[in-house]
Amino acid sequence: MKVLVAGLGNMGRSHALALHHHPDAEIAGLVNRSEVDLPEALRGYRRFPEFHAALAETDPDLVVIATYTDSHADYAVAAMEAGAHVFVEKPLAGTVADAERVVETARRLNRKLGVGYILRHHPSWQRLITEARGLGGPYVFRLNLNQQSDGPTWETHKALMQTTSPIVDCGVHYVDVMCQITDAKPVRVNGMGLRLSDEIPPEMYNYGQFQVVFDDGSVGWYEAGWGPMMSETAFFVKDVVSPNGAVSISDPDKGDSDDVDGHTRVGSLIVHRPSNDEVIDLPDEPGHQALCDAEQAWMVDAILTDSDLSRHMQDALQSLRICLAADESIRTGQTVTLGETA
Repeated sequence: MKVLVAGLGNMGRSHALALHHHPDAEIAGLVNRSEVDLPEALRGYRRFPEFHAALAETDPDLVVIATYTDSHADYAVAAMEAGAHVFVEKPLAGTVADAERVVETARRLNRKLGVGYILRHHPSWQRLITEARGLGGPYVFRLNLNQQSDGPTWETHKALMQTTSPIVDCGVHYVDVMCQITDAKPVRVNGMGLRLSDEIPPEMYNYGQFQVVFDDGSVGWYEAGWGPMMSETAFFVKDVVSPNGAVSISDPDKGDSDDVDGHTRVGSLIVHRPSNDEVIDLPDEPGHQALCDAEQAWMVDAILTDSDLSRHMQDALQSLRICLAADESIRTGQTVTLGETA
């Protein structure tokens, strides 16, 4: 199948490399507004500075969108209306209304829509979800991902924060994990945040945390901060607690907080029960590129086998709805009550 990849940052390059090596995919073009240095494997492909022109000229079967969040919805809808299936990096869109518009378009036109929830393709995170569900709820979720970013990473974070806060950009991954474990509906969200740098827009904050309550009684906490001022202490907390025990990620060698591979690496799980603790070692975990390879293999297979992605789209909407509610709560100072997910 012919593939157009839009956005050649860290994720876009990785997705393009995955498709370059996939036997059932052929890259028809790469889109980026500015010139970027690419791995040698990608340098021979046709490059475009503008998405809509590339879409018209390449007539792709699949469009991979890894641009900034504010373009996700419009690019995804345009691609589907042009006849393509779509894989879009998280978050699906910058607003719930835009996300619903993308999902409605996929349903109306019978297109496959995949969202870049990379942890869904990680065997160790799948094991964490299985172990937590085995304990039974209701649950307490304690999850965070803070990044002491500087240099090029801080520049990337500042660019992201022109449109998207850390708790939305990163939070959708971990809220999706919460939702897979509880399989319950979110009821209300309360958040707080703070702008810790004059280098970001006045209306933006680079540190935030929120609490979410589910209708089965489960409660979750998530925290995210970006910037050179952030602490490296306790930057990666992943605990799930239930009346029957707890499951925790335990990796003593996490490295720096802005190490991308460290954000997905588990190392081992500690499954605690009142009677005993069990350590589950998880060696030979996939790295960042291997996970992107798995994501694109899943997307190509979904198209070739006509897989039903209805639940996947519903889950993507729900996790985004929770994180955007948290963002709203931070900006308004009010608790946000959640309605039904479309």
